[in-house]
Amino acid sequence: MNSVQIRSAERALSVGTWLIVGGAMLFSILTVTPLMERHSPTGWEWTAPILPLVVDAAVVIVVRLDSVLAAMGGDGGRWPIALRWMTGAMTLALNIADSALKKDLVGVAVHSVAPLLLIVTAETGLAYRRAITTARTARETQLNAERAERERAADERREAAERRRREEREHVAQLGREQREHEAMLAREQTAREEAARREERERAEAKERAERENRERREREREQRERERTERETAQRREREARERREREHEQQRAERERQALLAAGPADVKQGEEQARATVRAAFEAGLPIRQAAELCGWSVGWVTARYQEHRDTTTDVVAPALDLEGATA
Repeated sequence: MNSVQIRSAERALSVGTWLIVGGAMLFSILTVTPLMERHSPTGWEWTAPILPLVVDAAVVIVVRLDSVLAAMGGDGGRWPIALRWMTGAMTLALNIADSALKKDLVGVAVHSVAPLLLIVTAETGLAYRRAITTARTARETQLNAERAERERAADERREAAERRRREEREHVAQLGREQREHEAMLAREQTAREEAARREERERAEAKERAERENRERREREREQRERERTERETAQRREREARERREREHEQQRAERERQALLAAGPADVKQGEEQARATVRAAFEAGLPIRQAAELCGWSVGWVTARYQEHRDTTTDVVAPALDLEGATA
């Protein structure tokens, strides 16, 4: 039998078994319930269907578990057999009891059909299921053997293909290594040539840069030398100019000092001096720090006029000194 036939037989057996069980249970409930109602205490007639339901439930358990064990190839031992025959005998006894009490042999025969069919079906179904399980096991064993043979053949083919692929890979890898070694050798030679060219280019660039740097340094030294010489010339010229200006200022100061001394040494004027000479005398007195009255005596002019000239000299001195102080502050 193939797997399709086995599954078809299992479905037919399962459907037929449960149809017989269901019909027997329904017939048993309808047959036994009136008997139980007549033999139940007054007021407890509603419990009549319980006993046939309990017995039929035991039948369902037996049939279901026997089918499961048979499908699994197991054996429950003596107790399932005892339960199966006990439930069958109880069902038979309950179904024929009413007819037997009435001594109705036809009723006994009629009501014994369903229980006997249920008992024989349970035993036959168990045998069928064991036979089906044996057939399935044999079929599975055969399928497993065939599958193992196919897997072994497939493994051998895969090993052969893998061996060929491995040899091809090794050959390709060998060719690749040789190609890479050749390319690496060419690359090393190219690198060596490029390195030599770069080295020569770098040496030329360094030589050019060194020459340019030397030229820049030489030009920088010449520029610095010219700058020093120019600075020294300017310094010498500035010093000479300052010395000349200093000598001129000293000469001018000496001349002014001689003139001031001459004006101051002349003594009090007998007559009023001219305005230009009087101004010179007042200026000399102001620079010498003489009082206003003495300056007035020296020039012959009034004290008020001399006071006005002193104020002019003070204002002039202030105007000259302030910018000089500002310039000194800015220079500092």
